[in-house]
Amino acid sequence: MKMTGNSRMQSLIPPMVLSIGLGFAFPASAQLQRSYILDLNSNRLINLAPSGMTSDVTDINNSGQAAAWSNSQAYITDSNGVGRTDLGTLGGGFSTAYSINDAGQVVGYSETATGERHAFITGPNGVGMTDLGTLGEHASYATSINKAGQVAGYTVKKYWHAFITGPNGAGMTYLKSLPDGLTTVAHDINDAGQVVGYSETATGEHHAFITGPNGVGMTDLGTLGGDYSVAYGINDAGQVVGDSSTAAGSTHAFITGPNGVGMTDLGTLGGGYSIATDINDTGQVVGWSTVAAGEEHAFITGPNGVGMMDLNSLAWLPAGYVITGAISINDAGQVIVIANIPKPEAYMLMLASLGLIGFLAWWQRSGSRI
Repeated sequence: MKMTGNSRMQSLIPPMVLSIGLGFAFPASAQLQRSYILDLNSNRLINLAPSGMTSDVTDINNSGQAAAWSNSQAYITDSNGVGRTDLGTLGGGFSTAYSINDAGQVVGYSETATGERHAFITGPNGVGMTDLGTLGEHASYATSINKAGQVAGYTVKKYWHAFITGPNGAGMTYLKSLPDGLTTVAHDINDAGQVVGYSETATGEHHAFITGPNGVGMTDLGTLGGDYSVAYGINDAGQVVGDSSTAAGSTHAFITGPNGVGMTDLGTLGGGYSIATDINDTGQVVGWSTVAAGEEHAFITGPNGVGMMDLNSLAWLPAGYVITGAISINDAGQVIVIANIPKPEAYMLMLASLGLIGFLAWWQRSGSRI
């Protein structure tokens, strides 16, 4: 059938509108990143910041209390991400929270009145902030805390030096490095006081390590065949997770057996690399990976690291949301995630386009012509 000019225009407008409404509604430039609690029991996101604000959320305990910071101020939430208690500072202008234990003790770092950055610990439920000192170096950062209040982190001067404290942050001491290594960084500590992170080796490479209880000794965890590895999380069985280079030159997430024995490649979600950031006491691992299309998606595994799954397939998400990373997981099935979300103007564009589609449908039914 031969088309007239008007019928040709009529056939072109709806696809054009669909391309505006669907193809351009959520471009990369029209997205924001926000942190949420993903509750795997309800498969829904829990927002941790009021509308118009963003928060960097770093850890969650088994009660669902989250440690975070927003607008240069560290804070914690009540159970299940509800409410907010600001932690204050060590006299300076900002503070940052990195980890929280089941008593609600928080660690991180804060600016002091003299402008330095010092590691801190709070009391239960974030009450009171105590300066942990620096062991005479320029700065210190507390990255993790266990049930007893032992803190792990690192100090900074010419090199980075990992440390551990006694219960409730008392007595900061250095961890030994791998043989002839100069730099060590501690990322996590379990309830036995086993610390994980990375240390420089004699050849200048970075290798993941695990210590014995209370930070005694240091064992090289090796790699997945490449030249470097980093450990980010440890559970109470001593299973360690992180990432490592492979013999093929990729970066893959790994898990070890108890007490750091044996490193297993967790694979990817179909893309080229993956990173594991945390593990709970059942051995569920979280992190992020590229998918076949090259985008980053958050993942979770089953117990003991078995079966990597895309968190986007397990959660109910509003239109346009993509969970790109997972930071922390507790034993109750709650995960701290990062999601790309549409900006409000992207929503308005989509709604306006849908309204135009509705108008065109009416226009076609009414027999109107351009």
